[in-house]
Amino acid sequence: MAFSLDAPHGLCVRGLDYNPNRPHVFASCGDDCRTKFWDARKLTTPLLCRQDHSHWIWSVQYNLFHDQLVLTASSDSQVVLSRLPSIASEPLRHIEPDEGEEDEERPPSPMTDDVIRTFEEHEDSVYEAVWSSADAWVFASLSYDGRLVINHVPTQEKFAILTS
Repeated sequence: MAFSLDAPHGLCVRGLDYNPNRPHVFASCGDDCRTKFWDARKLTTPLLCRQDHSHWIWSVQYNLFHDQLVLTASSDSQVVLSRLPSIASEPLRHIEPDEGEEDEERPPSPMTDDVIRTFEEHEDSVYEAVWSSADAWVFASLSYDGRLVINHVPTQEKFAILTS
């Protein structure tokens, strides 16, 4: 299949990644400080558009095992870890405990798209952020000054995903 998008990010598209669990869905990022998520079967408008950075976004990457987790790296010296269940292969559910209503069964409420955490360990532009192929919860980022930082998904988020 071949397709094209005319200037989806203004001047330059800097990163692209396909969803590992939904092959027709992909993410792009660029000079407009936005990350856009697309369905290759309908390219007229993006499925989702996010602006979590203040400068060019150089890389976007889906988690290989949990496609609701997405990393972006930017010239604003930040790495953003987002939870995007609205475009994931299996939307997450959040079970809210309710005091005094233990006997009643309530359906879990859907989790919302949100930034889980912004990592600011770099002092210069971050050009790449990648997930570990050995551990679904670990990722690394590399900045212009050569600094390599290894981080992980916060424990609370990890357990929310595993118990949903």
